Amino acid sequence: MKLLGIGSRIKHPEFGMGVVTNLTAKHYWVTFIESGLETIDIDSTFEIIENLEDEVDAISFYEVEKVFKNLLQKWSDVTEVVHIADKWKGGNLILEPGDTSLSAKEIPIETFFHKIVMVRDRVRVMEQKINASSLDDQDKVDLQQYITRIYGSLTTFNVLFKLKEQQFVGSKS
Repeated sequence: MKLLGIGSRIKHPEFGMGVVTNLTAKHYWVTFIESGLETIDIDSTFEIIENLEDEVDAISFYEVEKVFKNLLQKWSDVTEVVHIADKWKGGNLILEPGDTSLSAKEIPIETFFHKIVMVRDRVRVMEQKINASSLDDQDKVDLQQYITRIYGSLTTFNVLFKLKEQQFVGSKS
């Protein structure tokens, strides 16, 4: 199916003569002589009076936003939204020293979790910078192994993550 470009003229069985004024991945916005602006499905039935080539691919703002968001997450230190597991919300992390004469330290577990996520994100950025660097392949492999071990050391904290796909993953044996 070939897309009509903006400015193309059509004859629709219900709305009559019209001109394509906008399009999305699934719809044409057509201004009809008799009924004004209507949205019709791209695959609906109509007669093409004049087809003007559209030099722009039809893509939605959502699709563009999704691509940019993925690129930013991949190549910058912009972080994704990472949620703590529900069972830990509102909880506290208590660190008790072995010396009973010293007082314990208590911090909100969400604060601790946020710092773990920041470490994870910074290690990811470091990994991307190493992969994009001009280091020779063997140096990249060596550094990647260190990063994999870092992730492996942090898997203890996976219990805090709500979503499994956001957890740390070390080397698989």
